Amino acid sequence: MEEKIKELTLLLLYLTSWKEHDFPDELRRSWKGYPFDVLNELTDEDLIRGGIRSKSVYLTETGVNEAKKLLKKYVGT
Repeated sequence: MEEKIKELTLLLLYLTSWKEHDFPDELRRSWKGYPFDVLNELTDEDLIRGGIRSKSVYLTETGVNEAKKLLKKYVGT
C-alpha cells in the first residue's frame, strides 16, 4: 500500500505541476501539500528536489519520466 501511495503522490505532483521558466523544458514545479514522509522518500529516490523551507518542489527529469509511466499505469493514457 505504501508503494501505491508514493506512486500516486508522484503522479499528483506531476498532474498539478507547471513549467518553470528558470528550468529546462521537462522540469516542472509543484506545491508540496502532501505527507512529508512520502515527499522525503521521493526526494531520496531523486524523483523530486526542493528545499526544506520551500513550499514547492520540482520534479527531476527522472521524476517526470516516472510520472508519465504512472499516468499510463493508472489512467491508461
